[in-house]
Amino acid sequence: MSDVSATGNRTDLQNPAKKVARRVATGQTYGKAAEQMAAQRAVPMGASPVEVPPARPRVNPGTLGSLTRPSDRPAEPITAGANFGPGPNAAAAGMPVPRINSALAELRAIYQMFPSDDLLDLIDSATREGI
Repeated sequence: MSDVSATGNRTDLQNPAKKVARRVATGQTYGKAAEQMAAQRAVPMGASPVEVPPARPRVNPGTLGSLTRPSDRPAEPITAGANFGPGPNAAAAGMPVPRINSALAELRAIYQMFPSDDLLDLIDSATREGI
């Protein structure tokens, strides 16, 4: 008896509640049939596959998508990647963490990320005062 239908689909997985009879090959050496039966008892057939819900539509690259859409990572805390709260901190999340030795160095790092004339004036005045 074959476990494959005429269309090539497996027929032994169609009814997971039905017990599958254990079978062994004939004409083996002494003890091999008992080994096969024991192996079939030790490793029962797995559960039938569950239907996977359709994936949510992905956000197109370069766009933010709707702000009211469900999270793409529901199991991840919102503070993941931040240096506070639950979840991995910035270093554990693989984000570069700049080493800042002073307030002036911090202002310069912020200016490189978000340049503005006001911030540049603040950096210049702090440099003149020797901060």
